[in-house]
Amino acid sequence: MRRLHLTLRALVIIAVILGLLWVGYALLRQRPQDLPWTRLDLSQPVGLFTGRKLAALTGDRAQCLALLDRAGIAYVPMKPGGGEGQCGYADAVRLKAEKGMIALSPAGVAPSCPVVAALRVWEWQVVQPAAQRLFGQPVRSITHFGSYSCRRMYGRSQGDFSEHATADAIDVAGFVLADGHRISVVGDWKGEGKDAAFLRDVRDGACSLFSTVLSPDYNTAHRDHFHLDQAERGATGWRACR
Repeated sequence: MRRLHLTLRALVIIAVILGLLWVGYALLRQRPQDLPWTRLDLSQPVGLFTGRKLAALTGDRAQCLALLDRAGIAYVPMKPGGGEGQCGYADAVRLKAEKGMIALSPAGVAPSCPVVAALRVWEWQVVQPAAQRLFGQPVRSITHFGSYSCRRMYGRSQGDFSEHATADAIDVAGFVLADGHRISVVGDWKGEGKDAAFLRDVRDGACSLFSTVLSPDYNTAHRDHFHLDQAERGATGWRACR
């Protein structure tokens, strides 16, 4: 009798576990961005695996460009270029000016396709919602310090090359709202008002989309910008957010 009781108890536990798994799977099916095997869709809200999928685009130019096309993002693909050896890029794209979309300033910058894809998702899902919530108006442009630069990390003469050496990074310096109001990392990060709150919101939101996000909280070298990159390690979940 005792053995039968234990068997029935085990069956009940198994049934409960299976039921919970089924309910969990049904809920996840409503949010495909939370599943590792679903196709990335830039129009969807940010999910558990969005950042990994974006980082996994590094090295797959055709797939990344197709993703931009499906999302209706206007861009100009750049020819492979840059330096030799550790430096150079093969998947850089320049965003075209589009009505209702955030412009990059200066406009000629051409980050790698995975960075551009993440920038647009960041705009749609993080930056503009934060601007509307805090200021009641959209961001018009993002100012930056550039993307491609053939150099090692921190400009050292030795050590690992920066993600900038392959255009897999961009340094964001600030934002300009629709009414012309300017928000800068160097001037507003340490404040306590809406500008500072906005900068922290968009920094935190970027951490779900980029492999590396470095801000003034990291070190003095980043006192005036956010470093955003799509290092390949991000595809395995190894991310940095400071």
